Amino acid sequence: MDRPDDPIPISLVAHWMFCPRRAWLEAVGERTDTGQVATGVSDHERTHDASTARGKELRAVDVGHAAWGVTGRVDTLEETGAGWIVREYKATPVKLSAEVTEPMRVQLALQAACLESSGNKVAGVEVYFTTHNRRVPVELTGADYTAAEAAVTATRSVVNSASAPAPLVDDLKCMRCSHASVCLPDERKLEPVVRRVMAVAPDTQIVHLSTPESRASISKGRVIVKKGDEVLGDVPIERVLGLQVHGNVDVSGALIRELLWRGCSLVWCTGVGRVVGWARSGTSANGLARVQQHVASAEGRLGLAREFLASKVANQATLLRRAAGNGPDVQRLREIQARIGQAETWQETVGAEGEAASVYFASFKRMFGDDFSDRWDWTVRGARPARDPVNAMLNYGYGMLVSDCIRALVSCGLDPHAGFIHSSSRNKPALALDLMEEFRAPIVDSVVINAINNKEVRPEDFDSTLGTTRLKERSRRALIAGYERRIQTEFRHPLFEYTVSWRRAIEVQARQILGVLDGTQDKYVGIRVR
Repeated sequence: MDRPDDPIPISLVAHWMFCPRRAWLEAVGERTDTGQVATGVSDHERTHDASTARGKELRAVDVGHAAWGVTGRVDTLEETGAGWIVREYKATPVKLSAEVTEPMRVQLALQAACLESSGNKVAGVEVYFTTHNRRVPVELTGADYTAAEAAVTATRSVVNSASAPAPLVDDLKCMRCSHASVCLPDERKLEPVVRRVMAVAPDTQIVHLSTPESRASISKGRVIVKKGDEVLGDVPIERVLGLQVHGNVDVSGALIRELLWRGCSLVWCTGVGRVVGWARSGTSANGLARVQQHVASAEGRLGLAREFLASKVANQATLLRRAAGNGPDVQRLREIQARIGQAETWQETVGAEGEAASVYFASFKRMFGDDFSDRWDWTVRGARPARDPVNAMLNYGYGMLVSDCIRALVSCGLDPHAGFIHSSSRNKPALALDLMEEFRAPIVDSVVINAINNKEVRPEDFDSTLGTTRLKERSRRALIAGYERRIQTEFRHPLFEYTVSWRRAIEVQARQILGVLDGTQDKYVGIRVR
């Protein structure tokens, strides 16, 4: 809340009664797009439109109680000779029973109290269950009003607290909570999740715009991509999770506005994969956590830095072992991984990671086919600009990976700039670069190795004009396709032991960082593939 005495929304009080942490998440701006939320929004669409009122009904009526410091909106007020009937609409997509719960009684009591405080007589209150098309009258007592006022006070204390409430422990409420995917109640214990919160995989995707001189716009609820008069792509806006622009591609202002309105992030990259900027909604969540993040970044958090880099080296060793078998290089990487885990300074941690990179890329050729050296010009991993096709593909893949990390961090309200390994002094997305470390080998390196070994790309698919190497259209499309296949591949999470896609895993790790910063998680544990 902006000020301790700001009015508390009635809906927030109801959420507090369900779970204090749920109320906190709502107060700091966390939003989810789950089935039950969508059902509730759809069922309230008419009641939230004042123009749909008819006869003696009023809809979407704003109310408040100055003394209690609460504000809200009544779905429907019906005028009778004895006073107003307060009617609240409720969907029950999960519970599937027309049962008036205690949070509903408190919500109705608060709405009735608000009306009465402004001199209006309330003749009765009721709940209309949209799932059942059933109206249920509710008899309020003095105890209900007392409980409602106490709930406002308790909710105010929670949402104005400087720290987040701890998640519920082994509570069945988590199984049907719409915010479980951002709360991660069981994951915060950093143990295998026995009772996993099951959620339907969203039918959405990242849209990559890579054809030079094309333009993306929105028309009648669909994203249209054209080059000249030719339509290159056409997808419903509801299926767009985010937009990634590669190189010289135009995006209409209307499409940008619509994506931001929907909370979708946009990332712009150069033609060689370097991230140049991104856009996100101005109403992002967890503002206080971002303040804590910047303080922690300035002070340093060795535990985070060590775990990012130890996980990176562990995954490099695993990929090398899988692709080329055990060898002295794999053993050396395991030894460096152990050293990083015991490092006592940031300098020692980063120095060991640099040593691991030398060992890993010196053995990089072992993961390719026998004809690799004859067909591909590779000597060493180099910085930008790329001097050979393999480095060009790695650079491009890392650009897509850091874009996914930026989206994950932005989705939970963190600042991609304030990191714990990389420096923010050159305006790089330092935390996104930190987060991507553990995903480099299992996602991007794996994609590049498979693309070459499966002959999805060829040496002639690159342009080496002026001594630098760039991807041509064919290699760029092949790499984007391979990356999207990999990032959407599901695997068994090594810590939580449930199936998750790599893209969702990145967001889970971003929320682990958030948990460390807001105090609901003791430490960060990276993903280490086996």
